[in-house]
Amino acid sequence: MKICVIGTGYVGLVAGTCLAEMGNEVICVDKDQRKLEQLSKGIIPIYEPGLEELINANVGEGRLTFTDNLQAAVKKSSVCFIAVGTPQGEDGSADLSYVLDVASSIGEALNDYKVIVDKSTVPVGTAEKVTEIIKSKTDIDFDVVSNPEFLKQGAAVEDFLKPDRVVIGSNSQRATEIMQELYSPFLRTGNPVIIMDVKSAEMTKYAANSFLAVKISYANEIANICEKVGANAEMVRIGMCSDSRIGSQFLFAGLGYGGSCFPKDVKAMIKTAKLNGCSSSLLEAADETNKKQRLLFVDKILERYEGNIEGKTFAVWGLAFKPKTNDMREAPSITIINELLKRGAKIKAYDPKAFDLARTIFGDKIEYSNSAYDALNDADAMLLLTEWNEFRRPNFDKIKTLMKHCVIFDGRNQYNEERLIQKGFEYYCIGKKAKLGAII
Repeated sequence: MKICVIGTGYVGLVAGTCLAEMGNEVICVDKDQRKLEQLSKGIIPIYEPGLEELINANVGEGRLTFTDNLQAAVKKSSVCFIAVGTPQGEDGSADLSYVLDVASSIGEALNDYKVIVDKSTVPVGTAEKVTEIIKSKTDIDFDVVSNPEFLKQGAAVEDFLKPDRVVIGSNSQRATEIMQELYSPFLRTGNPVIIMDVKSAEMTKYAANSFLAVKISYANEIANICEKVGANAEMVRIGMCSDSRIGSQFLFAGLGYGGSCFPKDVKAMIKTAKLNGCSSSLLEAADETNKKQRLLFVDKILERYEGNIEGKTFAVWGLAFKPKTNDMREAPSITIINELLKRGAKIKAYDPKAFDLARTIFGDKIEYSNSAYDALNDADAMLLLTEWNEFRRPNFDKIKTLMKHCVIFDGRNQYNEERLIQKGFEYYCIGKKAKLGAII
């Protein structure tokens, strides 16, 4: 098929590249000339495992091209994906201005029947708005469908190439058949294409992300209670997860959720509920718990130093909101570092991929280290904020020789408490009372 994907952010770039990988002719459209030039040269603006190799291969084969000419791309395509940003507005609602601007441009460019696909995460009723705008620009036949993405950053390529399900919201049999044909190469193992009405598909994305966010907040709230009563949150988690009705995913205690999806989508669901006169007290509580979780981590640090961290040097391991991405949107590290800086602390940070974005956020307020061990030199404590694989099994004997004081605050519950205590570390994590080794 001939396809255009409008927007080359995480969703658009992954979708366009993976669709090209299956033999389609894909044109990716963006207004950002610098980004387009970089993409054409094989320079990828985001870090996503496997993406760079696929882009270069499909550009080389001529199946994937980049342009700023939206109208020409639409005219050449039979399926047009809208994958532009829907940032959070000041009132928590999704800002649809980019989506609706693209819809207007598509309407002006239509030259024959096309399927217009809302790939961006959009609130219920967006497809109707897109339809109205396009109809105001043309009399040519078209259909608008909802095809929400379920990509995990850090595994987005794998998720697109081998989806556990594809949701298609369509009120047109013609559009449904085209979308089923488009996705058939991705579902050879029998995973389902789920066909539903457009509004249900729009709702499915928000409902799924909000449910996972609630699970994370619930796990953190349980962990906080465990810490107070002397229980072990990890043991409680294992006991819960053995129940097949609950499952094991998204129940790890830590610093809360971040990124571009969960925070924004939860707030958008809350806003949608309010606009329609519905209660959203569970979602509001999950959102509030998530905000507090990173501040509780700061409180844990302040308690250790009796409220005075002025002049203390903290080595931060991890800046991205999760491993295998350079994305720092809503990252816990931002809140935690800013709170420590406000109190006069010094920060030496290391992240394998997020330095460029971190510099746009912190500037010269923090020191950027060349390696994880380099960040530890003369540090009063180490803070683990992102669970990159390279941080999982560090050389603790080497760490002891580098740090001024052997203190670790583990925001991801990654390390073996007993082992560290035996080595003489102070170790603080989430959901357990601290047990202190010999203070060094």
